[in-house]
Amino acid sequence: MKIKCDVCKTEYNLPAATSGEVRCAICGHVWTVKNKTRRSGLMVFFASLCALLAATVFAVAVIVTSRRDDPDKRPLVAVIDDIQTVTTDGTSQIVVTGTVTNRSDNMYAFPDLIIVLYGEDGSPIARQRFMPSATFLDVGQSVGFTHRLSGNTAGVKRVAVELVNMEDKK
Repeated sequence: MKIKCDVCKTEYNLPAATSGEVRCAICGHVWTVKNKTRRSGLMVFFASLCALLAATVFAVAVIVTSRRDDPDKRPLVAVIDDIQTVTTDGTSQIVVTGTVTNRSDNMYAFPDLIIVLYGEDGSPIARQRFMPSATFLDVGQSVGFTHRLSGNTAGVKRVAVELVNMEDKK
């Protein structure tokens, strides 16, 4: 630890644990040096407690946000009401009709929808994203959608609808 004489400004290097009276070798001035601890145990405890509290708040926030993935907690729900196979000019197409319902107490922007076609083994064959005609869903409102799938629909065993997350729309 560095100290300086208040009278003649002579500097001295002392061990860190030094405390008590010190006499200047040049001018003879005597003064008291106190051992400066870098951090008290109470300060370290308080800092640790704050860090633990911040980590707990963060963990709770992550858990609450991840619960949006629970189907029962989602504000918007898409349901397929009907699936038809339509043949036009010798080409078969699947027409999916359904509804999106706002189960929350807030108005939501209507997200894009994705129709997913699954094969016999349960793996996705194709995904088609489309924009519905509605722009907003008011509290408790349901809006219907119809989408004609383009492309090859051979081997389709199951059809599902998904809402595009708002993060995915960027």
